Amino acid sequence: MGNKVKNIGLIGLGMVAGVAASFQFSAVAQKITGTPLPLEELRQLSDVFGLIKTDYVETVDDRKLLTEAISGMVASLDPHSVYLDKKAFREMRETVAGKFVGIGVEVGLEDGYIKVVSPIEDTPAFKAGIKAGDLITRIDGTLIKGMSLDESVKKMRGEVHSKVSVTISRKDEDKPLVFNITREEIRVQSVKAKIIEPGYAWVRISQFQEPTVDDMAKKITALYQQDPHIKGLVLDLRNDPGGVVPGAIGVSAAFLPKDSAIVSTNGQLATSKETFYGRQEFYAPRAKNDPLAKLPAGLKDVPMVVLVNAGSASASEIVAGALQDYKRATVIGQQTFGKGSVQTLRQLTADTAVKLTTARYYTPKNRAIQARGITPDLLVDETAEGDGLNGLRVREADLQKHLGNDKEPEQANKRDVAEDEQRLAALSKKWKPVEFGSKQDFQLAQALNHFKGLPVQVSKADAKPASDVGETKPDTPTTPPAPLKPDTKAK
Repeated sequence: MGNKVKNIGLIGLGMVAGVAASFQFSAVAQKITGTPLPLEELRQLSDVFGLIKTDYVETVDDRKLLTEAISGMVASLDPHSVYLDKKAFREMRETVAGKFVGIGVEVGLEDGYIKVVSPIEDTPAFKAGIKAGDLITRIDGTLIKGMSLDESVKKMRGEVHSKVSVTISRKDEDKPLVFNITREEIRVQSVKAKIIEPGYAWVRISQFQEPTVDDMAKKITALYQQDPHIKGLVLDLRNDPGGVVPGAIGVSAAFLPKDSAIVSTNGQLATSKETFYGRQEFYAPRAKNDPLAKLPAGLKDVPMVVLVNAGSASASEIVAGALQDYKRATVIGQQTFGKGSVQTLRQLTADTAVKLTTARYYTPKNRAIQARGITPDLLVDETAEGDGLNGLRVREADLQKHLGNDKEPEQANKRDVAEDEQRLAALSKKWKPVEFGSKQDFQLAQALNHFKGLPVQVSKADAKPASDVGETKPDTPTTPPAPLKPDTKAK
């Protein structure tokens, strides 16, 4: 499916499915592994380079040709291996750090325009008076109707202290409103949390960033101060595209027994064969103090639900898989994206790098996530009427050249892409994004029903008896599987 609809974007952040599982910044010199270089093919590459230089209709810059050759070589491997030029490398580092330069609004698509879901508190957009529900119609005078969400996001990004003009259409205002805003560095809070009703807490992680474990610990502590008798906690990972894996390890460790195995990896390199445990050395190695040390004791056994959907990928699948394997939480929602591969960052120059797939992820019970994802214990649609756009989303197994699952054979992909695109286009005109954590959030309501022992409305398309989908009661005791044996010594 070529043009997939994105529900929500964050200005300057982007939805990156599984950014950098580990960061190994080392200069890459010529590395011969014993296999002789393919000299004939290298001569052909040189010949093609020469032909383009002499015969192409226009002069082509040498650097552009070589850069594109590198980019194409890496991109031919799988959908997540990529060459990062100066701009892409900078943006990736901003994403991981949880900060970017922009105006500071969460946005989504509506009727061809960009709708402000929420201005981020204390940002230029918030201070300028932009409100939730505003429709952005022009950016620097350019009409954006019909423009993709990514393109619009890029137009609102820029350099620190540069200015951008944003034209707003606001309900109950007769004329468009024009805001001239100075871009600033925006720091994103990847964790939201609140008491949704007495005794029940909701913690949402929108992306795993470097500050995520700290942020989650602070917000959960605040929840317990607000309500010391929490009897059910929902961990919302819907539309969470992943991020840094130490964040996923830390989030899992907060709810699991001490030193539990969280995820393992396996690849060609010896360093790719490792098991990661719920210890500070794996989720906060540079921190002076353990961010999870002072969490409320009740967090280890409070009944839990994890909400997932087709937009839950990579690091969020690691968390869902670990909590499911240990029977620590009931996973509710729809099949996850299935991005279960490790990308290692190899820096080439000060400003460029290659993000290369080096291993696969496995859950504590040695289930491979790649191209399969995590199957919920209870399949629940996004709304009472059905799964809407979620059911038409592209998953890892739909991507060309995707890495296969080495544990289970993949089912043949029988999706009609053209038909899916037509259905998606028709649905997107009338579909309104679900506000996660609101009273209208159907899947969250089903999670509360599960806690309370009330009937859960499972997916109409996938309805199965509770015994078939592995439903667990809220008071199911935590019974970990046998501990994993690391392939290499834990560091």
